[in-house]
Amino acid sequence: MENARAIPVQGTTPGWRLIISDAGRFWALRQRPFPVDALRAGADPAVDADTFSEVQAAVERQEEIARRVTS
Repeated sequence: MENARAIPVQGTTPGWRLIISDAGRFWALRQRPFPVDALRAGADPAVDADTFSEVQAAVERQEEIARRVTS
């Protein structure tokens, strides 16, 4: 991702940094680490997808995993 560029999407994925790679792939990187229990349950702090809506859905799946094990 040498030429990756950040996309300014405030409020859409709070706590995640969104970028588009030089290949046009959407990535989201969690800005704060997940709790250890969430990581063990499968939450991934970095997700990628072909479209913005798909990466948003991937972020939500990771957050749901974390909510399930930490609540």
